[in-house]
Amino acid sequence: MANNNGAAGMENLSIFLTVLNERSFRTAAKQLGLSPSTVSEKVSALERELGIPLFIRTTRSVTATAAGLALAERITPLLTEMRAALNDVASSQQSVRGVLKLNVTGAVMVDILPPLLDRFLSRHPQLRVELMVDDRLVDATLAGCDAGIRYGEHLAKDTIAVPIGPRTQRLALAAAPGYLASSGSVAHPADLLEHACIRLKYSSGALIPWEFERAGKTFIVDPPGRLTIGVNGASAAIDLARSGKGILATFENWLQPHFATGDLQPLLPEWWLAFEGPWLYFSSRFKTAPLRAFVDFLKEERE
Repeated sequence: MANNNGAAGMENLSIFLTVLNERSFRTAAKQLGLSPSTVSEKVSALERELGIPLFIRTTRSVTATAAGLALAERITPLLTEMRAALNDVASSQQSVRGVLKLNVTGAVMVDILPPLLDRFLSRHPQLRVELMVDDRLVDATLAGCDAGIRYGEHLAKDTIAVPIGPRTQRLALAAAPGYLASSGSVAHPADLLEHACIRLKYSSGALIPWEFERAGKTFIVDPPGRLTIGVNGASAAIDLARSGKGILATFENWLQPHFATGDLQPLLPEWWLAFEGPWLYFSSRFKTAPLRAFVDFLKEERE
């Protein structure tokens, strides 16, 4: 095996991890800001250096070989530690520098994370933040990020979690007054089966469940969606509900501005399910200077 030391070798390893995480050369290239051919060439160069295939490539999929998975498991913490060391060197006691890279669910990008980042970046003008918005359940470290933001039920047990944003949120139900005038009111969650509903689904293809709770009892409804939209199109789903296309269930905080204007009317608020707000999570092993600064900032925000 040829010697693969140096910056070029580290770059190839980083590209390899991105392809493994995305399971696609094209998606990895888009994320890295490179051409698909360049990404393919870099991975091929790494495979030639090692003398073994790291991926099984077909016209439809890219799957890591056993050797590829073993390599990823070994080098991920090493690359994370190297990135932490570089960020720490770039930072001084007077200012925090470098890059804070976060893998976040789209649910926090509407009204939770943007104002927090605005205040955080104002405090640290020499710091850069890179966001990977992804609703899949991914390992933030394996994705090359310092930390991730997810809801509690999706966190691994071996991670450190810091609360971010509201500690309680609710799944709210809403419809336009015009829709209710033409289609009738809703007195119980079971009535939703008779209405046009706008459903949201995760990137995995699974529909976001409509679960309600009252007096300690839960009620799950699975109405057929007249319209089904991926979670990344939630703003469009809200606009469609405002225009009277059906009933929508989503985050209460997303709907509150439209309740205030009267464009949407809350339905069955006594049934709305409360759940725990999002968390910033990261490995217990590494914490870069930018991540330490962000964790300290979140602590101050809660005080």
